[in-house]
Amino acid sequence: MILRTQRDPEIRQGLAVTPRTCTTMRVGRRLFRLLGSLFLWLLPNPAVADAIMVSRAMSATTIAEFFVGEASVRVELEVGLPDLRAFRKLLPDELHQELGFGSEPLGDRMPGFFREDLVIRTGRGERLPGRVVSLEKRIRLKRDEITGEPMVTAADEPEAVLYAVLDYPFEGRPTSLEFESMFAAENRGPNIGFVVYHRGLPVNDFRYLSGPVRLDLDWQDPWYSKFRTRNLRRQYDAPLNVFLYAEPYEVRVEIVARPFDLQQWVDLGVRGGAVIAVEQQQELKRRAAEFLAGHVTLKIDGDPVEPAFDRIHFLRRTLRSSRVIDPPEDLDPYSATLGVIFVAPTSGLPDEASLTWDLFSSRITRVPAAATDEAGPLRFILDSGDRVLRWQNFLKHPTLPTLSPVTLPAGRAARIAAAATPWLGLLLAAVVTRLVVGRVRGRSPKLAGWVACGVLALLLTASFREMRGVTIDDEEAAEILSAVLHNVYRAFDFRDESAIYDALERSVAGDLLEVTDLAAAEGFVARGTWTVMGSVGHWGHIHNRQNQYQADVTLEPVAGHWKITALELLQEERL
Repeated sequence: MILRTQRDPEIRQGLAVTPRTCTTMRVGRRLFRLLGSLFLWLLPNPAVADAIMVSRAMSATTIAEFFVGEASVRVELEVGLPDLRAFRKLLPDELHQELGFGSEPLGDRMPGFFREDLVIRTGRGERLPGRVVSLEKRIRLKRDEITGEPMVTAADEPEAVLYAVLDYPFEGRPTSLEFESMFAAENRGPNIGFVVYHRGLPVNDFRYLSGPVRLDLDWQDPWYSKFRTRNLRRQYDAPLNVFLYAEPYEVRVEIVARPFDLQQWVDLGVRGGAVIAVEQQQELKRRAAEFLAGHVTLKIDGDPVEPAFDRIHFLRRTLRSSRVIDPPEDLDPYSATLGVIFVAPTSGLPDEASLTWDLFSSRITRVPAAATDEAGPLRFILDSGDRVLRWQNFLKHPTLPTLSPVTLPAGRAARIAAAATPWLGLLLAAVVTRLVVGRVRGRSPKLAGWVACGVLALLLTASFREMRGVTIDDEEAAEILSAVLHNVYRAFDFRDESAIYDALERSVAGDLLEVTDLAAAEGFVARGTWTVMGSVGHWGHIHNRQNQYQADVTLEPVAGHWKITALELLQEERL
């Protein structure tokens, strides 16, 4: 069975069902949490991001990582075997001779490498001197094919590389640096995949290094260090983002912001150069949420609405995902990022919603934003001259969560009558047979036998047909379980707590739903396997998930409805 949640509801049956008589059991908070957990995996976790630019630069045969520090630029190189000829000025003496490049010592070759092959200059054109810190043979680091981030998974066939650590010292704090690969400039060697970090913060996503490219350095806040070449700027370079989500039963406002930027408006205790320690994060989040709540001006269908604070997290954003940092850890003040959510419940899908934004400064002059519904995001750029983020409902057939009808169980009197019907039928058959046979025996004994068999068969067929009217077969049990599970998941589409409980009460019996005692009743246990697929948008990402579950689910008639009274989860698998 497949259940599609949120925007694409669908149920397909595929259940192995075992009918049996069940004894009643009280189901409390544990069952409620378990049922909820089968849905709440849709909340933010590692997830696929929106459309991103993929350069494949992290797959280059040579990788260069530049780390701009207070007194030098440290470079970590992975030189692949096909590129050793191009990097021969950097090879250890033994390898240089072994490959047939001659006996010139490394000390004589190095100045030419830093002067001609991999060059770093200051903004004034001064070429930085360089030195080799270390050279060694290593196994190439496995990298994510999109983000270029190191991966724990080992490659199937380990690849040997020449690993070099270089150092380019400088004096003072240059306002800019220029990076150039002479190989790429002269088309005489390998392309180099590179990324630059300023004080530990990545300035660009992985790209190919061609020369020359100029990096402007912001020593007060490295977040604002940027390459002048536009395609070398990282995707997430905005210090503040605003998102407006319109969904059935809810309009949601989500804000992604750096505490370091919010500090200009409200004291969050963030100071440059020191970490944001775990012990100060709770108070920082409280202050940030309280401040931002005062700057969320929301209207729904033209009426002002004050959304309720929902939650706030520290996030780690990458090209591939936005992750909640859990458990908490000490954070760098320059890169630390908050995700804050405010929620306004609605009675259905509104016609329009708008958010007016008023937080701009000399640093934050443009705020990337998006208005999102089930059709996807519509992107905006907010600035001091255009402060309103608008969403309008242009959906012709929006998907609204609905509950499925469930076959009602037979009443208690019907079940008692069904249990007694076969026996009453046998008794009636015996009486009728005796009367009929007594009348025709003298005339035709053979006819009397046939009449007796016919009457007995007719009465037994009628009685067992009546009994089957309240007996659950495999097909009907599968339909009941499908509808009940569908309604459990759909209950979490509602935003108002009372509406959630009202919807769950139709499908779940337990202490949390104020069912204090259940009378003994007939039910069945279904071993079901179902797949849940859903999509939820958070912090600019669309999270698409698919999980498969297998469980033994006990259903019993309670107050005239089929309800889950026990659930034993046997297997859970992320697909």
